[in-house]
Amino acid sequence: MKFQRIDLDKWNRKPYFEHYLNRVNCTFSMTANIDITELLPALRQKGMKLYPAFLYMVTKVVNTHREFRTSFDSDGVLGYWESMIPSYTFFHQDDQTFSTMWTEFADEFHVYYQNYVADMKKYGNNKGLVAKELEPPYTFPVSCIPWVSFSGFNLNISGDGRYLLPIITSGKYFEQEGKTLLPVSLQVHHAVCDGYHASLFINDLQKWAKDYKEWLGIE
Repeated sequence: MKFQRIDLDKWNRKPYFEHYLNRVNCTFSMTANIDITELLPALRQKGMKLYPAFLYMVTKVVNTHREFRTSFDSDGVLGYWESMIPSYTFFHQDDQTFSTMWTEFADEFHVYYQNYVADMKKYGNNKGLVAKELEPPYTFPVSCIPWVSFSGFNLNISGDGRYLLPIITSGKYFEQEGKTLLPVSLQVHHAVCDGYHASLFINDLQKWAKDYKEWLGIE
């Protein structure tokens, strides 16, 4: 996957990037409820799970906006990936631990879903932090907390404060006023994303949930 270097001196975001990376190192999170009232029964009718559909939707959003693909590479070079795939967590019920998995992405949902199913069948019983080795560098983290319908979620990342990629977490969906809502939290670094970009993510994710017939192949 191609990594495109950013020329900082020609980047119109340079003063914001330097301020929020070097002077006031700052991340922020936003949580919103995504309406999946129609999407959930459509998936169930096809015998499909919500989690891989969620992974598909968030990946489509991430790959639409460069701000969510901007990071440092292994050499510390600032740039952005041409496209990215999710590195997602899954739960082991028997010992209440979790592992991470990555699955090759496909623009066609049904292809990605089958890739997900195949990976879970092959690696889903592997214990430890990493279930599937050789994770490529062009991944972003996604996780799920399906036991609680949270109204806010925040991660505190220590270190040098140079982690720039979005961190996406979903919660337990719930019913409210006749709608099925899925809480979704997005955490970003202010050096590369503002409130505007976080809003784009939430609004685009909602659009993908609403336009489910197109990518599920329902007429």
